[in-house]
Amino acid sequence: MSTNDYIKYITQTFVKHFDTPKTARKEIRMQRKLEKTPFLSRWFGVIPFAILMIFKRK
Repeated sequence: MSTNDYIKYITQTFVKHFDTPKTARKEIRMQRKLEKTPFLSRWFGVIPFAILMIFKRK
């Protein structure tokens, strides 16, 4: 990718971002946040979830 292509891409994404209304940007951000997996399972797998379930049961 040449420098001109990269600058063109950055400019297009910048303009696209600021053309969308602020409420739509917030909505997209919240939707992305809800779709994320929890921190513990993302970083450490299923083991912390299993331990959490054991402690919740007691």
